[in-house]
Amino acid sequence: MDQGDTMSEPEQETEAATYDVVEVQDKWRKVWDGLDSFRAGSAAAGAEKRYALTMFPYPSGDLHMGHAEVMALHDVIARYWWQKGYDVLNPIGWDSFGLPAENAAIRNDANPADWTYANIEIQAESFRRYAVSFDWSRRLHTSDPEYYAWTQWLFLKFRERGLAYRKKSPVNWCPNDQTVLANEQVVQGRCERCGAEVTKRELTQWYFKVTDYAQRLLDDMEPLADTWPDRVIAMQRNWIGRSEGAHVAFAVEGREEPVTVFTTRPDTLFGATFFVVAADAPLAQELVSDQQRPALSAYVEEVRKATDIERLATDRPKTGVFLGVHATNPVTGWQIPVYASDYVLADYGTGAIMAVPGQDQRDWEFAKTFDLPIVRTVQPAAGFEDSGGEAYTGDGPAINSANDEISLDAMAVDEAKSTIIEWLENRGLGTRTVNFRLRDWLLSRQRFWGAPIPIIHCPACGEVAVPYDELPVRLPDLRGRDLKPKGVSPLAAAEDWVNVECPNCGGPAKRDTDTMDTFVDSSWYFLRYCSPHYDKGPFDEDAVRDWMPAAQYVGGVEHAILHLLYSRFFTKVLHDMGMVDFVEPFSALMNQGQVINQGKAMSKSLGNGVNLGDMIDQYGVDAVRLTMVFAGPPEDDIDWADLSPGGSVRFLQRAWRLSGDVTSAVGASPEGGEVSLRKATHKTLHEAEQLLDSHRFNVVVARMMELVNVTRKAIDSGPGPDDPAVREAVEAVAILLSLVAPYTAEEMWERLGHEPTVARVGWPHVDPALLVEESVTAIVQIQGKVRARLEVAPDISEADLEHLAMANPDVVRALDGRTVRKVIVRAPKLVNVVV
Repeated sequence: MDQGDTMSEPEQETEAATYDVVEVQDKWRKVWDGLDSFRAGSAAAGAEKRYALTMFPYPSGDLHMGHAEVMALHDVIARYWWQKGYDVLNPIGWDSFGLPAENAAIRNDANPADWTYANIEIQAESFRRYAVSFDWSRRLHTSDPEYYAWTQWLFLKFRERGLAYRKKSPVNWCPNDQTVLANEQVVQGRCERCGAEVTKRELTQWYFKVTDYAQRLLDDMEPLADTWPDRVIAMQRNWIGRSEGAHVAFAVEGREEPVTVFTTRPDTLFGATFFVVAADAPLAQELVSDQQRPALSAYVEEVRKATDIERLATDRPKTGVFLGVHATNPVTGWQIPVYASDYVLADYGTGAIMAVPGQDQRDWEFAKTFDLPIVRTVQPAAGFEDSGGEAYTGDGPAINSANDEISLDAMAVDEAKSTIIEWLENRGLGTRTVNFRLRDWLLSRQRFWGAPIPIIHCPACGEVAVPYDELPVRLPDLRGRDLKPKGVSPLAAAEDWVNVECPNCGGPAKRDTDTMDTFVDSSWYFLRYCSPHYDKGPFDEDAVRDWMPAAQYVGGVEHAILHLLYSRFFTKVLHDMGMVDFVEPFSALMNQGQVINQGKAMSKSLGNGVNLGDMIDQYGVDAVRLTMVFAGPPEDDIDWADLSPGGSVRFLQRAWRLSGDVTSAVGASPEGGEVSLRKATHKTLHEAEQLLDSHRFNVVVARMMELVNVTRKAIDSGPGPDDPAVREAVEAVAILLSLVAPYTAEEMWERLGHEPTVARVGWPHVDPALLVEESVTAIVQIQGKVRARLEVAPDISEADLEHLAMANPDVVRALDGRTVRKVIVRAPKLVNVVV
């Protein structure tokens, strides 16, 4: 705050009076640290438990404006629940493994832990300064051996259930970070971390079998539809990608077993005029003729340079290689050529497709490129321009779809699908099936700063689990040059660490040198918060039953797929293991918008970055928090350039001044106080509850501002500062303000004669009698323009309100004899006259 805004005589109570923001912040931080007011379990006996969870941060540096927004919004919820008498769990921790720490260690010739824990302390201090109501006794870090011991324990338990396995497959490879990336970590063909162009490699990697839970992940979203954002539900459903169809067997020359393909449109089988195999799938190497093998090898080298996203791009030119063999279309008997192409992916379905160019645009383009036949099997809709330029992908009756045994012609799509599947099943040529877009979770990473995979590779025994009593497998002390990317994990070079005895046979063996994807750490941290110091398992099951599922989860929509999907998967596995009694970890989800500046995302390169520390130094914590909350609905993006933290400072000063003007005694009964002010106070509190429950926090702030103005008027030109209704109103302001601006609220509470802390005094009782309005203002409109305002009883009937409106002289004058066509009445507040 500017020096000119501070007053020279703190005891003087004038309109210009204010307070020293820094002094107030320092004062109350010390008091709050001693009170420890937000420790879970400190509510009254028998209080209902509520778990307020926010996505834990990565310690990449100090807090930024995005943290300021999400923490301000989240804290409104947690603090409101405390005021409502709930026993609140609001923990904090750090997602502290990951590449940035490793890269910093390479730059500084240090251990990643040095950078990580230094940043954690910086952020922890900033969180305390920002006055977030965390229970600091629950603090955890995923890079602590006490935490990742249980991450490793869970990996082994998943493996025992057949859910963790190792296989060789093409993987996304970041040449800069020299590590594998999951499909979800490739954004527009580039590494989401460093932006390098991603390539493909064939590696043996660890996977979690998340596909075993695909249908449950889909089904269990139904109960979340009312409490999760629609777009997150849609994103998860699309990522899981359930599709119903059939597996169809195609005999291929030179191969004893038929090749099975998955199709969602078996009704178009009569139009399958060629067959396509993913170029980088083992099946292509198996089917190709000797004559075509060199051409395939050369083509595969080119394909490996493209990412999956590029390969699936609709505008990508179609390329491919004839494999020198033919397949038999099971319904037409045609011998159709088999090609390898990059527009089919090896890990989707069976890695092969039947190509129906008449009904699929990519197949159409491929057919045109290679001069292959096109047969339409669905009658295009009226108006479809069949100029030979595109496939018809809509619905319609089947055409050109008959053989000697079956005809689909004239059938609608659903009937044709069912009929052909039955025909295929009766002849052993296909089966009805469901397919998912979801792929198994690739969790191996060739980096150091992560949880080591607790497996030992023995030449005699194969894969051997590290015994449970030897967990955690701790990271060795590597730093600087030892951590530079070499295409294998840095752990591979730590010979003293990697060379061990096999737990089974005692022979020489080697540790697995990959570490786990950090999403593994964040898929169960919310469970550990319930008992962070528990040493008999990953969490105390009784404590989890008490607190979980989390009543509210708050975080960015950027985690809508990966983190949320993986956390849901972990929870379902733990449910099946009998460790938790619920199947969804987060009962409600709120996504905050992004904080931008001058219409763009904040960036050093754009010169529009805003430093949170500078904003706090200039305006104070409370003004920054209030500005974030008041900016708009939580889910909307907010542009810092359009906001007024200076205006927030001025409002906080006005609210604070009220607390110095109250002269009635502490505990004075408001019963005899000025009725209109009491009604305003109780109405504000009543509406605030409804608004807070529906996350309309910005409107709560607006109502608070209205109450401050009404109270100031009561002091200056109404019943005066000694009226107990004034004390009631100012105390209500302090309690409301404690949700958003805790330092100012605490200072007000003390000035009102109370002991700290205002954050735990409880929500004021709302008297229903004071919510009853003696009269309301009804608006009368003619052709949408306001022509009269009427004071009427709240329970007036629509007929009586219409009669009063039509008899009003201003309305009669405005009608000026025109014919009234319709009168719309919404008692008690609106009459709309249409002429």
